[in-house]
Amino acid sequence: MISLADVYHVMEATIPLYVAMILAYMSAKWWKLFTLEQCSGINKFVAKFSIPLLSFHVISTTNPYKMNMKLMLSDTLQKLFAFLLLAVFTKISSRGNLDWIITGLSVSTLPNTLILGIPLLRAMYGDEAKALLAQIVVLQSLIWNNLLLFLHEFRVAEAVSTTPSLEATGQSVAPQGAQLKEREETRATTTRKLKTKQILMTVGRKLISNPNTHASLVGLIWAFIHFRWGPKLPAIVANSISILSDGGLGMAMFSLGLFMASQTRIIACGTWMAALAMGTKFLVGPALMAISSFAIGLRSTKFKVAVLQAALPQGIVPFVFAREYNVHPSILSTGVIFGMLIAIPIALSYYSLLAL
Repeated sequence: MISLADVYHVMEATIPLYVAMILAYMSAKWWKLFTLEQCSGINKFVAKFSIPLLSFHVISTTNPYKMNMKLMLSDTLQKLFAFLLLAVFTKISSRGNLDWIITGLSVSTLPNTLILGIPLLRAMYGDEAKALLAQIVVLQSLIWNNLLLFLHEFRVAEAVSTTPSLEATGQSVAPQGAQLKEREETRATTTRKLKTKQILMTVGRKLISNPNTHASLVGLIWAFIHFRWGPKLPAIVANSISILSDGGLGMAMFSLGLFMASQTRIIACGTWMAALAMGTKFLVGPALMAISSFAIGLRSTKFKVAVLQAALPQGIVPFVFAREYNVHPSILSTGVIFGMLIAIPIALSYYSLLAL
């Protein structure tokens, strides 16, 4: 059973983060200390420097030779289960399409592990939880976020490919018989190849321009070197990274508070849709992770960490993609803001339930 001491440790680790978020909200919303341009500049600093260096620090200090394969398999299986459920939904529902698959995956399987998850679960389960969550961060940064980006680009390519051609609209005369049978096959094959190439090139360009991808990859490479042969970063480099990464959590929460202040409503997508999104986030996501973890064979603290991290609020990166590609951004913004507001009671509820 959860004790008052456990609750205090959780609050001790997370309340300072919320102080930064609330201070930013009041500074922008009530006191008008920041203009929109200044808020944008702060957000860019967080995206280009604070979060990438925080990712580098977390990943580079995690021993890649002691990765928990069961945890990574459980995380992968959760995504697969979610994708299958969403695919079934698109088949049986008149509203089902790729947009809802992307949104459903974003809400149910991509939590805010780096910013909120590590300090929160470390307070609950100690340094073991931090090491396990660092592995989840690696998967999110190098695999899942990039696959999500691929799905967004695939959606764009699909929309372009459905534009009627001249032949389809009857504006040209098509050949007859076997000769027609575009040319169609040749054109279809060529179109698929060009579309795939276009998607991969676009995703590649975006990854190259993403500092967090670079930081995660370099951090993983350095971790392999450090934990294999033992070299350390020069003190000047290590201290420079430490100064910025130590402030990364606070700056990220401050940036989130500025984002909250810029919104006209906390529940931007409507009450019913918000309730559905929160149910998907805090019930379906953890349930799928629990099933996956149990099937793979995770037990004890590892099982608890896997389930509880799945019950964290909505991650920020999926929202950034949703806003950029205009795929239900109101749902994702509600997930980020409202999810953060109810994160602590939700986490404590799962912590208590898993302690039984």
